Amino acid sequence: MKITNDSARREIISLSQFILFGSILFYAGCKDTISGLEIDKRPIPLTNVSYSANLQPVFNVKCATSGCHDDISRAGGISFTTWANTTADPTVVFPGKPENSSLVWAIEGNPAVSPMPPPSYPAYVFTSAQIQGVKTWIKEGAKNN
Repeated sequence: MKITNDSARREIISLSQFILFGSILFYAGCKDTISGLEIDKRPIPLTNVSYSANLQPVFNVKCATSGCHDDISRAGGISFTTWANTTADPTVVFPGKPENSSLVWAIEGNPAVSPMPPPSYPAYVFTSAQIQGVKTWIKEGAKNN
């Protein structure tokens, strides 16, 4: 059987597409660890989310840094250094209603608010598990736990 340039080209394209598709599936499965930040590798439970154990460490790395949402800078008038600061404004965290919380809108990239973190800091984007953890914590009452 003689392989023409066209058939060889089609086989190479098919193989390339297969490799590309496989790579996308692999990386999609690893989405929560793509940034390389150690904090992104910590699991967050699906229920009984603890602010101090599960969320404050994420906020410390991704939000409460110098020039952003620390106690000195308070970008946008918000600090995420403590539970009291995080929950001080009911428009940011509306206990029991994640859909009414601008924190959720920002970390999900809702166009109604500025996305957080800003696009210039892609490594600090919340993973899907972290977003779900914030939403669950708020839904469970945004407790100081």
